[in-house]
This record gives sequence, structure tokens and C-alpha cells, in this order.
Amino acid sequence: CSKKICHGCNYAIQKREYEGKLQPTCPFCRHSTPNTKEEAERNISKRIEANDPSALPRVGTKCLREGDDKGAFECFTKVAALGDIG
Repeated sequence: CSKKICHGCNYAIQKREYEGKLQPTCPFCRHSTPNTKEEAERNISKRIEANDPSALPRVGTKCLREGDDKGAFECFTKVAALGDIG
């Protein structure tokens, strides 16, 4: 679901899942983690279409890597307008 979590909390969740032989899930939405890269990209695309400020920076970063500075600027401006500054 693209939400951020601190490293300590992430470690605790992974440790609990490993020790309990549990299926890895998202700590926020409890959906199972994607098994393939395509599935992960599909999930991220859904969050981007929903204007999720946690997912949109991925698009901006991708634009920067591809040399699309204008697209990256527009994306990061949209993220800031949605309230995510970090």
C-alpha cells in the first residue's frame, strides 16, 4: 500500500513473521506481500492512480532517472500539495 514504516518497526514485524512462520503481510493493510515484480508494480500503480502521496515520489524519482526533469518537478509538486513533504 506504499505506506512508510520505521526500520525498527519493520524489523519487529519481520521477526514476528519469521519466528511465527507467518505469511509476510503489509503492516497497514494486512494484504500479503507481492510475489512478483509485476504484481508489486500493479499495486503501486493503483496507489499512484489514487493520488497516494506515499506512492507518487516513486514516479518523480523514475522521471528523474529517465531525464524528465519537468515531469519529476510536476510529480513532486503534486506530492507536496497533497501534504507529503518527506
